[in-house]
Amino acid sequence: MSTRQARAERDLILEVYRRLMAAYGPQGWWPGAEEPLEVCIGAILAQNTAWRNAERALARLKDAGVMSIAALAALPPDELTELLRPSGTFRSKSLSVQAFVAHVGRRYGGDLARMLARPMGALRKELLAIRGIGPETADDILLYAAGHPSFVIDAYTRRILTRIGVRIHRDTYEAWRAFFMDRLPADVPLFNDYHALLDRLGSRVCLKRVPRCLQCPLQPICATGREQPAW
Repeated sequence: MSTRQARAERDLILEVYRRLMAAYGPQGWWPGAEEPLEVCIGAILAQNTAWRNAERALARLKDAGVMSIAALAALPPDELTELLRPSGTFRSKSLSVQAFVAHVGRRYGGDLARMLARPMGALRKELLAIRGIGPETADDILLYAAGHPSFVIDAYTRRILTRIGVRIHRDTYEAWRAFFMDRLPADVPLFNDYHALLDRLGSRVCLKRVPRCLQCPLQPICATGREQPAW
């Protein structure tokens, strides 16, 4: 890739961020989390479901008084599974939560803060080795719970950037993550708000089937948006 192309791509994604921030302002993510454990469990529960479903399951854990590593570890598996029912695919997610909690207990004596203090690369590799934690979930935990500058990629991000006109050599999670990581400063607040802003746009405006281009703050710089009639 030429230096000119890399600079143009960097300028484009910074312009995307500036326009979204001007339109929507800071998003204050992670949604509703009061402590890092909520982020970690919420990231697992949010897989393949709407956030409101994960939020309902988190509320059930809080109401049951088990939102701690020790309490989750002591909870009978069938009770945990039932508490997680609103999150969808709750049996699988129960196993993933159990695996995460067991890992923190076994390796860190239940001290989640100690685990999250590990260097980003080592912690990401460790998270990916835990049952049910894939790249997006790992990066959610790294960014929002551990405060590491690890850019989170999701379906909204791919959709929006592809419609704008960005093309990368491989349409994979890691290639998209590298695209952002290589072109943005390693800044946690920037990564935090950028991901949240893309999610807001993707869930409300840049819809999967029929994008609402005339409502989109990115329309002037978007290849798809510029094709829409001006009425």
